[in-house]
Amino acid sequence: MRNDRESQTSFKNIHEDNLLAVRRGRLLSDQGSIRAVGIYLNLANRMRLSGPNQLWIGDITYIRLSREFVYLAVILHAFSRKVIGWSLGLTLQTRLPLRALERAIASRQPPPGVVHHSDQGVQYGCRQYMQALRENGMLPSMSRPSNPSDNATCESFLKTLKREEIYTNVYRDFEHLSQCLELFIEQYYNRCRLHSALDYRSPGGFEREGNKQGDDTNRQAAMVKFFGL
Repeated sequence: MRNDRESQTSFKNIHEDNLLAVRRGRLLSDQGSIRAVGIYLNLANRMRLSGPNQLWIGDITYIRLSREFVYLAVILHAFSRKVIGWSLGLTLQTRLPLRALERAIASRQPPPGVVHHSDQGVQYGCRQYMQALRENGMLPSMSRPSNPSDNATCESFLKTLKREEIYTNVYRDFEHLSQCLELFIEQYYNRCRLHSALDYRSPGGFEREGNKQGDDTNRQAAMVKFFGL
């Protein structure tokens, strides 16, 4: 009897406090789930990069404006650390990273076999995004939960962006932020900022030197090597 009374009292308190217990179900909507519809093998941590267009890395971060949060999706070229695609938007819907991917594909014209690595976010695992990868001959790769080290180069860029651009400026509105990001990414980061991992060269300079040495960017993706193979 005591247990029954305690249970009834507990339920009454929950009801009066307007609390609701929600059972977690399987969410298949592109926007409703925090996990991707499909989970793919982590290829990035098995790769030895020997040239361009072997591994691209995608990630999303948020930026706080005075009255709202906005979101930035980027595609980073792992070999040169160059940002090859980016998109700024007001929501986290799939079209945000998809625009960044489309921009990267248009600028690089990648050969078949490029590995696209990301976290397990639903935006990257949804049908639209996977279809875009398939249509361009790209292979999906995903990090395991709580294991961000495979995404370290992209995380490093986002930290640099926030430290050197976002936290040092006050933006009037969305358009002002977009203009400043374009200047930072396209004019400064890709062309001028030096990286210790690139022997203190900029991403653009690193790629130019590689091209002078006769790198065939149209065939490099086929030369990707995996650990243990």
